[in-house]
Amino acid sequence: MKKYVLTGAALVALTGAAWAQGPVSGSLLAASEATGNQPLPGATIYLDGQAVSATAADGSFLLPAVPAGSHTLRFTAIGFGPATVRITGQAEPQQVPSVALQMASSVTSEVLVTASRANDRTATAYSDLSREDLDKRNFAQDLPYLLDQTPSVVVTSDAGAGVGYTDIRIRGTGTTGINMTINGVPLNDPESRGAFLVNLPDLASSVSSLQVQRGVGTSQNGGAAFGASINISTLDVRREAYAETQNTYGSFNTWKNNVQFGTGLLGGHFTVDGRLSRMATDGYMNRAESDLKSYYLAVGYQARNTLVKFITFSGREKTYQAWNGVPEPAITGNRDLLQTYVDNGELSTTNAERVLREGRRYSYYTYDNQTDNYQQNHYQLHLSQGLGPDWNIGAALHLTRGFGYYESYRANRRFSAYNLPNVVIGNQTITRTNLIDRKWLDNYFYGGTFALNYQPKNNDRFQATLGGAANRFDNDHYGEIIWAQYASTSNIRQRYYFNEATKSDYNAYARATWQVLPRLGVYGDLQLRRIDYAINGVEDDQNDVTTRARYTFFNPKAGATFAVAEGQQLYASFAVGQREPVRADFTDRPAGDQSARPERLEDFEAGYRLNKTRGPRTLQLEANYFYMNYRDQLVATGQLNDVGTPLRTNVARSYRTGLELTGAYAPLRWLNLSSTLTLSRNRILDYRDVSYDEEFNPVVATEGRTTTISYSPSVVSAHTLEGQPIKGLRLALLYKTVSRQYLDNSANEARSIQPYQVLDFRVRYALRPAFMKEIELALLINNVLNREYVANGYTYGYLGASGQQETFNWYYPQATRNFLVSVGLKL
Repeated sequence: MKKYVLTGAALVALTGAAWAQGPVSGSLLAASEATGNQPLPGATIYLDGQAVSATAADGSFLLPAVPAGSHTLRFTAIGFGPATVRITGQAEPQQVPSVALQMASSVTSEVLVTASRANDRTATAYSDLSREDLDKRNFAQDLPYLLDQTPSVVVTSDAGAGVGYTDIRIRGTGTTGINMTINGVPLNDPESRGAFLVNLPDLASSVSSLQVQRGVGTSQNGGAAFGASINISTLDVRREAYAETQNTYGSFNTWKNNVQFGTGLLGGHFTVDGRLSRMATDGYMNRAESDLKSYYLAVGYQARNTLVKFITFSGREKTYQAWNGVPEPAITGNRDLLQTYVDNGELSTTNAERVLREGRRYSYYTYDNQTDNYQQNHYQLHLSQGLGPDWNIGAALHLTRGFGYYESYRANRRFSAYNLPNVVIGNQTITRTNLIDRKWLDNYFYGGTFALNYQPKNNDRFQATLGGAANRFDNDHYGEIIWAQYASTSNIRQRYYFNEATKSDYNAYARATWQVLPRLGVYGDLQLRRIDYAINGVEDDQNDVTTRARYTFFNPKAGATFAVAEGQQLYASFAVGQREPVRADFTDRPAGDQSARPERLEDFEAGYRLNKTRGPRTLQLEANYFYMNYRDQLVATGQLNDVGTPLRTNVARSYRTGLELTGAYAPLRWLNLSSTLTLSRNRILDYRDVSYDEEFNPVVATEGRTTTISYSPSVVSAHTLEGQPIKGLRLALLYKTVSRQYLDNSANEARSIQPYQVLDFRVRYALRPAFMKEIELALLINNVLNREYVANGYTYGYLGASGQQETFNWYYPQATRNFLVSVGLKL
């Protein structure tokens, strides 16, 4: 017993030494040649990458308890360049010398992203994530998984473990309705409107900041945001030289290796930053492996009023096709249901036997090269130029080159489907063959963007931006036969379909904020957008998909903010968003059917924000109400086409409404709790369900009814408890809940995704030895409670001879308990 008492006393003594803490205070100034340095209120202060406080009205700050040892303080504010200070924690109070941030007239990377981002004056709902926020979540999973704890977000992975093809929905809207940009350049595919982040593996390691806007948000380049927008920036200027590497290994033979480097500021003007990454996994699902490679290179020149940056980044992926999912009997183990799938030709007897063996990790495909192969190269040239004390302009030229193919084994295909004659051998006529085909995409996306910003140096009551873009997309779609059991008249790489698509997209917008009274501000935003879209040729089913579509959209936005008291704000906004149909809305309809209509959204947002700091305690709260009223919304039917693209249909009237609650509370400097909860109602009015008879002819319900929009959960929540019990050690529990989602618009529970809850655990431990800036050891355990759940799926069916609905559901199971362990080095 005596031994344990002595040991405990020693541990208490050591802990006391480690927790020797003292206050740190100082002040932050806005640098100004005209009026001298002025106090800068509302700036964010990061301690070792974690936001801990904000400056007061007089620019002062106080950190009541900074642990012993070496630390980094970083100061950021909208319209200013960041600043970094090194401090050493000690028991006695210490005063940091005043820090001056350069104002917007000194061109910085923050200025370049201001034009496309929301702030507390634009009366919209948004979340900001810094490089530090992303780094602590970044192991090897794709970018959507790093956003999983932000409001109203649901993520899913085809292969089940967050690597390879992943997807994100915000307020029930998938990537076709989420406008993504990188440095203001549109990322969504101009035709499909999808943002395929599998083409840019490990992008998160090069991101300097990211903003998620929910709803229509502010005007940006690219398509309209029908659920949200994600604005990604890689433009940060790192002034000090660095070299880093992160190496991750985990379940399902998952690997991630990268190296990053930067020269810092050379000669006061030049910077070079780069990254090389490789990621690979076998996937949770059988035969769902991915082999991913990418690079990032940026060369910049910076003077007081000029910033020029050339950026190129690329990704190459080879991913085994897992988009087909698994049949429902693989999830339930129901043998009678499995036999129904066999009897109706959904599965062969051989595949049914594999379903029983492989269970929820079953893969439909067995051909060893059933893969998606794609490469995407991005080139961006950015210029930001100060035009006197109050004006600056940002402009960019961009080119994206994409090319690649799906390779697929096709069994028992008709020659006529490939525009080939039958094979005649003697008296025998062969009409079908087994073959391997490749479906190619070969495209160029290029154009320019600009934003002229008015930001008075000595008066921030009025700020304005005039911006726009002109972009062009050229895309060839074609198919080749590379092998056939019976070749007919074909040759290797026989082309059996071809169509070309072109799309021109022009937009211009003007936006301003005006602080009318000390407490009252107003916001206005007008956007005009023009789209010309054309397809010429035939699709893989030999249907003529020739299409001509032109649209002109006018999208006004307005809002107001009111400061209730210090750290408290009310806001409200109204915005209109309009968007054109995507390629599949035209090509996956009967030949000549161009009835797909553009969508219109009227979005009302209103909310309350609270930000309080008292001693070591901080409290942040936000309540946001939204009402999104749609005309002709294109909603998912629950079905997929033959390359995994969701099929959609227009519905005349629909809406989404709900309440988003977010909060963060730090009762102690080393402990933080953050939560978000979304309660929503997502409805289609006067919906008429479509069924199919045994000949697959559509049968439309005669009576309309109000129903739930597909893939739109009514409750989504995320909670993070994070603590730093000793210096360098960070522990976090992350809990996610998603309520029931319907696979189609019937609101039928037999065609739905069950509610699920997932708990993850994360630990990071950073050492700072004398010979290296940092060594970090990290562990992520996903799905700690080992839940068997699915996060996505699709459905289809028909009315049988008896008039009963035959339903066939396919799901995407997510991985049970799994881990990722990481070692990071910073030189």
